[in-house]
Amino acid sequence: MRIGVLDVGSNSAHLKIVELRPGRPPRPVRSVKHPTLLADAITPDGRIGAPAVERLVEAVGATARAAEDEHLDELIAFATSTVRDAANREPILERVAAETGIRLGHLSGRDDARLTFLAARAWYGCSAGRMLLMDIGGGTTELAYGDGEEPALALSLPLGAGRLTRAYLPGDPPSPRDVRLLRRLVYERLAEVGGRIRGLPPARRVVATSKTFKQLARLTGAPGGAAGPYARRVLSLDLLRERIPELAAYDDRRRARLPGVAKSRVHQLVAGAILAEALMTTLGLEDAEVCPWALREGIAVRRTRTSPALTVTDELGGLIQHSFGRRRPPPAYARERAGRNATVAAGRSR
Repeated sequence: MRIGVLDVGSNSAHLKIVELRPGRPPRPVRSVKHPTLLADAITPDGRIGAPAVERLVEAVGATARAAEDEHLDELIAFATSTVRDAANREPILERVAAETGIRLGHLSGRDDARLTFLAARAWYGCSAGRMLLMDIGGGTTELAYGDGEEPALALSLPLGAGRLTRAYLPGDPPSPRDVRLLRRLVYERLAEVGGRIRGLPPARRVVATSKTFKQLARLTGAPGGAAGPYARRVLSLDLLRERIPELAAYDDRRRARLPGVAKSRVHQLVAGAILAEALMTTLGLEDAEVCPWALREGIAVRRTRTSPALTVTDELGGLIQHSFGRRRPPPAYARERAGRNATVAAGRSR
């Protein structure tokens, strides 16, 4: 069975197409990504601004066309916390459905943590033993802990790199005072969770997922993407601490020139680094291994282990679509663009 997993987040709409084979890991077929750039478009009242909504609709529409071209058996489409928690979520979801044919659902924060943990477990195998997972997103941070496929503890915290940047680091570069205040706030908010996790038996393997952790590992000496997914990448707390003052002193343009830093995420890199350092310190960790699999892969793994006929009571049941394969009229923005292009072409032919 060929499925697509569409994850619409604060930076991009990312469609991952995989082949599901009974008893075997999901096989990646194709990955399609289009920018949404929502992180800096949240208004003070918690709404996503109109230009960002346009980008969101365009990005989902582009991935919808890619999904149609692949003749998928099913599509699992969801929005992450930036859209899920927006004050104008419902009008956005209605417009996306009307113009692209894609119904975006959403996962709870706890299910996000559980499925990401499942992805890491599938990547490292049962021999990894007791595992602690950390995932820093744009709006939330997920933590999960356990020794099986299902974590004994799964948490989602309203601490994301984009959310913290918007609220506490307005400058470019941020002021030293703002950096100090954010660091203090993050430590305060992690204190209770840190004490709770430190009271559990130590994890045999500490795993970090997400683009934030990948970028930080690269900045502290881990291999780049050219080394392939199987290269071991580790984020050291000591090396991370050494880089934070430098990252905080740079402006976005200078940070964007650093190895492994995505231009779309450069503005939230300082907050992500502060949050990662606070997490590792609070949890008593010296380092963490970066896992190439995360939520999308966790959903694919879960799908290989569930009945073909899911109900809406299943964690993925309400997200699965089968009727996206027919061609639809292009959305308004595409019709307008096509009209402009046709006018230009006609003028050139005269």
